[in-house]
Amino acid sequence: MKYIGIIVVIVLAIALYMVWGNLKQPDYLGLKNGQFAPMPSSPNAVSSQSEDASKKVEALPLKADIETTKEAVLASVAQLSEFEVVTNNPDYMHIVFVTEKMRYRDDLELYFDQEQGLLHYRSQSRVGYSDKGLNAERYAKFAVIYASL
Repeated sequence: MKYIGIIVVIVLAIALYMVWGNLKQPDYLGLKNGQFAPMPSSPNAVSSQSEDASKKVEALPLKADIETTKEAVLASVAQLSEFEVVTNNPDYMHIVFVTEKMRYRDDLELYFDQEQGLLHYRSQSRVGYSDKGLNAERYAKFAVIYASL
């Protein structure tokens, strides 16, 4: 009986840790000198600024102007999943996706690099080690929709 109690406590602690990690906004979000945070060692993230080929996605061209680009971004993400725009600055946008089944949160960061004419993309799952390719798949869908607008 004593061991069952210990196991229950451990399982509850792990569950609470995962819930907290899923709800808490990560500290690494944001731009520093036009750069996103480095990629984690886990395979649950992709970025157009990654040096790791397995996590690298292509930056996309900006549209005619920032306003048009942001409209295309919002129209694109609206077709992907439930989302919330957390930050919308002139050169940076932070969007949180919520997965359908488990309600996990994934952070999408976009950098509107007007100097280079590029839309940089970074997406990472908040919890877990592997996302089973979800962030890469979401990027691929986003890129197709964005290019069509």
